[in-house]
Amino acid sequence: MTIDIDHLRTWIGNTDVAEDVLSAGLVDRFRATMDEGAPPARDGEPAPQAIHWCLAPSAARQSEIASDGHAGKGGFLPPVPLPRRMWAGSRIDFRGDLRVGDRVARRSRVEKVDYKQGRTGELVFVQVSHEYETARGIAVREELDAVYRALEAPAASAAPQEKGAGAPSAADVRRAIEPTAALLFRYSALTFNAHRIHYDRKYTMETERYPGLVVHGPLQATFLLRLAAEIKGAPLREAAIRAVSPLFDSGPFSIAGKRANGGVETWSENGQGRTTMSVGAN
Repeated sequence: MTIDIDHLRTWIGNTDVAEDVLSAGLVDRFRATMDEGAPPARDGEPAPQAIHWCLAPSAARQSEIASDGHAGKGGFLPPVPLPRRMWAGSRIDFRGDLRVGDRVARRSRVEKVDYKQGRTGELVFVQVSHEYETARGIAVREELDAVYRALEAPAASAAPQEKGAGAPSAADVRRAIEPTAALLFRYSALTFNAHRIHYDRKYTMETERYPGLVVHGPLQATFLLRLAAEIKGAPLREAAIRAVSPLFDSGPFSIAGKRANGGVETWSENGQGRTTMSVGAN
């Protein structure tokens, strides 16, 4: 497979604008998925942080969906000829509140396209910026990194659950989460994400050769951002998220956190105690 990086870089500067309404129903469904007991949301109240990942999702027609569940390549994002697309991390600036009832415009731009030869094969990184704006101004700004890679890296036989870095030794808070199929389905529904690795076990294991359903990166990050805000005792102002290795539904995983370096650090661990995602926030 030949990757024409110069051609892919012609997508740099490509933009997209989408609008959505942050409804009370969306907030209620988000809180229910996070297993949060709360009264029904009311217009004007601050919405939970990290709900921006549920706003203005791509709404490709059914006939435009590829075999993996993603929209076909070559629209807003460059048509990278590698089959696996994974969320590698984000830098988020929470500039203001998103509030229930807000009409939100999400403005997106392709910022970078880079090629690397990694230990496991060819990699293409695409950086996209998103701004979520309400009538009061920009509420959330995010720089998101996606990585594309071949199916051969990693195969199920490579035991990717073991590849994460060792988790920090001490935590102020630690909790267990069961990544049930229902949880993954509900988050896919919240984000209108049809990627089959999150709900189609046969496809996930036989075609993409993962050992189980993949826990969404933004779902992990949502748990970690909420834990960071809880430890801080206030809403977050900014956060840096790094995906370390895939997390699967093969058993409970842990989220943990502590105060560190004037801010908060949180991370998720798989069943073998290896870090799969980390967040630094303040």
